[in-house]
Amino acid sequence: MAISTEPWSRRRFLRTGTVLLGGLGLAPNLLAACGGDSGGGATGLNIDTWPIYIDDDPETGTIARFAKATGIEVAWNEVINDTNEYFAKIQPQLSRGKTIGADIMTPTFWLVPRLIELGWAQKLPSFANRANLVPWLEKPSWDPTGEYSIPWQAGVTGIAYNRKAAGGDVTSMAQLLAPALKGRVGVLTEMRDTVGLFMLADGKDPATATVASAQGAFAMLEKAKYDGQIRRFTGQDYLDDLVAGNFAACIAWSGDAAQLAREDPNIGFAIPTEGGMQWADCMVIPKGSTKLDNAATFMNFVYDPANAARIAAAVQYISPVRGVADELRKLGPEEAALAGSAVLFPDAATTARLHTFASLDEAQEAVFEETFSRIAGS
Repeated sequence: MAISTEPWSRRRFLRTGTVLLGGLGLAPNLLAACGGDSGGGATGLNIDTWPIYIDDDPETGTIARFAKATGIEVAWNEVINDTNEYFAKIQPQLSRGKTIGADIMTPTFWLVPRLIELGWAQKLPSFANRANLVPWLEKPSWDPTGEYSIPWQAGVTGIAYNRKAAGGDVTSMAQLLAPALKGRVGVLTEMRDTVGLFMLADGKDPATATVASAQGAFAMLEKAKYDGQIRRFTGQDYLDDLVAGNFAACIAWSGDAAQLAREDPNIGFAIPTEGGMQWADCMVIPKGSTKLDNAATFMNFVYDPANAARIAAAVQYISPVRGVADELRKLGPEEAALAGSAVLFPDAATTARLHTFASLDEAQEAVFEETFSRIAGS
């Protein structure tokens, strides 16, 4: 299949109709600044988020339907490419007591406790459909009271691969690190995703990660970097290299790969045989936003199972909303097929292979980040 030279974008993905389930599995067009009044307006809503993270049809997509139903216009700002990178953008304003323009942001779970501790997150307003939150994401370790965050989507970190470039499927960390793929491997700048998979490759459990137990993983990662196995460390912009075949395989997020596979049957995704990482991106209201009512209205809308199902069908991540599988079955045969996906709706066997990275205290966090940054940047 010939690959178009048109830049990969969320809109290009979601205007296609084919859903490929056999292989699970854009460079993001980042805005110049976080949030801002890029469409939300005085009575609207500004949301900072990752690319390709919603159904975006201008007539029937979630944002359009929400505006029609509520009269609230939404600026959907695709400004997150990497969690640390995004935090570095918002930190100067928030640390000076200034607003960042966003009324909702969707950082990865591990940033939530830091935002709470710094006083940069507001308590969420109540909304009726919060009752639809799936039980396993209620009062999670990163926000035990559930007062400051609620999941936007959850997902799996594993291996995405280009069958043509790799010469077949890549289903284990051992394959990812094999000489056959030297110089054509990508790993994420999200420390917990990359180090977590390397810990599993080293036979260690990331859920109980300590500085000591991660040393083998860091050694493996450093060796792969200096031996030339790794082509580069990336944020979500790994997708360009994967499609082009510059990456034969890379550490990747499940929904991204699934969306790529709609247009390119060479793209696949695997939970590594050694195990995969599970995570959630969470809706948080940053300090300074005064649009709590609008935020509550939006959260209530996307936590309606029928609306959540449309999002799940588009992004193919794990929905945090109960009843989504049943709603998918009502949408059509392609969506109904998604209801049977073990990655979107993990069964017991799949769940047993998934791990969540340990909560790190401040001292541990500093060591992990310094070690990882040294390897990634060297």
